[in-house]
Amino acid sequence: MKTPKRLLPLVSEGLVDEVLRQLMSGKEATVYIVRCGEEIRCAKVYKDAEQRSFRKSVSYQEGRKTKNSRQARAMAKGSRYGRQMQEEAWQSAEVDALYRLAAAGVKVPQPYLCHEGVLLMDLVTDADGHPAPRLNDIELSVEQALEFHAGLLGQVVRMLCAGIIHGDLSEYNILVGADGPVIIDLPQAVDAAGNSNAGAMLERDVANLAGYFGRFAPELLDSQYGKEIWRLYEAGSLTLDSELTGRIEVEQRIADVDAVLEEVKLALQAEERRRLYQQAA
Repeated sequence: MKTPKRLLPLVSEGLVDEVLRQLMSGKEATVYIVRCGEEIRCAKVYKDAEQRSFRKSVSYQEGRKTKNSRQARAMAKGSRYGRQMQEEAWQSAEVDALYRLAAAGVKVPQPYLCHEGVLLMDLVTDADGHPAPRLNDIELSVEQALEFHAGLLGQVVRMLCAGIIHGDLSEYNILVGADGPVIIDLPQAVDAAGNSNAGAMLERDVANLAGYFGRFAPELLDSQYGKEIWRLYEAGSLTLDSELTGRIEVEQRIADVDAVLEEVKLALQAEERRRLYQQAA
């Protein structure tokens, strides 16, 4: 096929030998299958901000670090330079997240480089070597749904232990590779400790999983794994081996009426002593 304009720099620099075909086009990027020497990989070409349909970038950017104060001020003002910096930060967030998560053992595509708005990474394939389908495009048995759900919860926990929350996780950005589900599309990934929306984003990610897999295994629809995972994380007790139940125990204390009345009595007595002391003075 004709080489897309955005991929020409990678071809001219020898990073890509041939563009084979377009794989998919989504809300934030177009993905192409490319040949790099003897390896078949994929190139994710980010769309300009004006073309993207993903409009929630502000809440995701909280907690992200900028290179210097000048860039931070420009991004806050929304100047032309600031918008350029925001685009670079948006793209580098996915690269940084992929490297961190791959190092942590999370099932994500292995990244290689990000050059002028193009992310070069592994092509996820199925057992026959074909590009892996999205989770949304396959039918599941009850057993498969439960297995995939459990495996992805483990990946969410592993991500959180590495300090990252996907932020937009759903059946549309999970591929079913030869070795099971692989998580993709991470430009909106957030720092779990640095974003005030982190807990809500994690719970939404996990709820999305329960909602999708609950179509095949309805027992998952009433689960509360997101709240459970976040509680463990906030308590500092979340580990890769944490046993999850999907249930939250609500602490219910029975009021001790006698103790309350005793406290009121003591308070009244103290107030009476204070009043008598003031009169005597």
